[in-house]
Amino acid sequence: MSHKTLPLTDHYDVKRGEDGHRSLRPLVRGFNLTRIPLLNKGTAFSEQEREELGLDGLLAPQVDSLEVLVERAYREFSKRGEALDKHTYLRNLQDRNEVLFYALLSRHVEEMLPIVYTPTVGDAVKKFSQIYRYPRGLTLSTRNIERAQKALDNVPLNDVRIIVATDSSAILGIGDQGFGGMAISIGKLSLYTVAGGVGPDKTLPVELDVGTGREDLRADPHYLGVKHERLTGDEYFSFIDRFVEATIQRYPKAIIQWEDFSKDAAFEVLARYRRVVPSFNDDIQGTGAVVLAGVLNACRLKGETLGQQVVVVHGAGAGGAGVAAAIREGMKREGLTPDEISRRVFVLDSRGLLTDDRSMEAYKKPLATPKSHTDGWRGTDLLSVVQEAGATVLLGLSGVPGTFDELVVRAALANTPRPLVFPLSNPTAHSEALPEDLLRWTNGAAIVATGSPFAPVEHGGQTFDIGQGNNAFIFPGLGFGAILARVREITDEMVTEAAYALAAYTAEHHPQRTYPPVAELSPASIQVAVAVIKQALKDGVATEFSLRPMDDAELRAFVERKFWQPKYLPYRP
Repeated sequence: MSHKTLPLTDHYDVKRGEDGHRSLRPLVRGFNLTRIPLLNKGTAFSEQEREELGLDGLLAPQVDSLEVLVERAYREFSKRGEALDKHTYLRNLQDRNEVLFYALLSRHVEEMLPIVYTPTVGDAVKKFSQIYRYPRGLTLSTRNIERAQKALDNVPLNDVRIIVATDSSAILGIGDQGFGGMAISIGKLSLYTVAGGVGPDKTLPVELDVGTGREDLRADPHYLGVKHERLTGDEYFSFIDRFVEATIQRYPKAIIQWEDFSKDAAFEVLARYRRVVPSFNDDIQGTGAVVLAGVLNACRLKGETLGQQVVVVHGAGAGGAGVAAAIREGMKREGLTPDEISRRVFVLDSRGLLTDDRSMEAYKKPLATPKSHTDGWRGTDLLSVVQEAGATVLLGLSGVPGTFDELVVRAALANTPRPLVFPLSNPTAHSEALPEDLLRWTNGAAIVATGSPFAPVEHGGQTFDIGQGNNAFIFPGLGFGAILARVREITDEMVTEAAYALAAYTAEHHPQRTYPPVAELSPASIQVAVAVIKQALKDGVATEFSLRPMDDAELRAFVERKFWQPKYLPYRP
């Protein structure tokens, strides 16, 4: 059977009638139908559907609307006290009744984002083997990588468009988590659907289990992953090669988001595959874009430009490198020369400032400051760099709590009346500073944004909203736009346009903020998707040529029309 003649999934297809409305054509009946999360409506099956689908007598007599089910589910969610218990409840709901899960999440996204994603997902990753209940997604390990094609053929989804794949080597700020990283892939794809409009039957979470460097996991009898050291070198890339080759064969229209790879592997994997399969690394590119957007808005609040700032990036992992590259690109757009940029962007790792006379990993070398720029400096530690360079912007991606201490922050305040201080490391316990401390040390002058969610801060009779530089403002719209344009490649320019689109959305709708409220993930993502499509067409990588004649309004309407909504479709057996 050719790819074109396959139904959307092995369990159902979706058809559009002459009236333009869509309906489900189930390929299973009765009890089995209620075990497919995207088919199951629970008590929302109508009397007629129960009779026609072989469900009569298998359900409670009450027939409910989706709204009633959402209200009931929210009541149950609210009874859970601990964040991880709430996470587990939502995951179980997703595995039982997927439309209901997304309807609930979309109505309470501001409350539930920290539960399905950072910071709670960090706990879910660490305890994934203990809370594991139901299989979801694809797992390729050293036990089955030679059968990667057959394993992908077993996936019951036939038109996957977005894959989030992780090797779990550098999860958030908690490092190597082995098989537990699957929770990250699942959580990210939940956001692709609720914020990015990608239908859940077009998403696939993937765990690439190449082993773990943690002896405690390998010795744990309850750990569900393979129990050997991580693959490295040629063995590692041979493994990833097989995954990519099998993916292209099974899902030729899919985009891959590489997620939570260790800093060395992250850059190599991106460079190796980005022109083989349309793909991007969220830790590098997504983080860079979302931070650039926030800094642009903070500069607007100051009445200054990005090119007037002196930026210190503390942390030179994948995220820090991505942020430094994005800031440099923004300064380049404002007309600064490479030499001028090198005097305004400084990157530090655990050994201090990156300078071109130091030995360092290959990916760090483009970030290094010429040693001649630091002649006469008292030192190259964080405090010294802030003082000597005249830093006006502090961006924390070190994963080390407390590194933006009072001395460092006051040093930045001495350089500018309104320093930008963004402690961005996740989860919350790894944040470089607490917002209330930053505002107290600067008497409310600092412009603060964080990576994890923080409550508003009261200081000096004012309430300060703390913007959240969450990658969820970038990757769903970036991926959705790339899907709709059917790109051959995700270019750096597409990622940068995503940043400027988010900044523009915030400036238009929330001119006093660095980031929009999390409740507005969906409209922000739509604006990002439109910008990404336009840039893809400009770059010549879009294969969806029908988009070319559209003006901005038509293109936005097109994106909105394609945006998946959580609602029960009627059944047409």
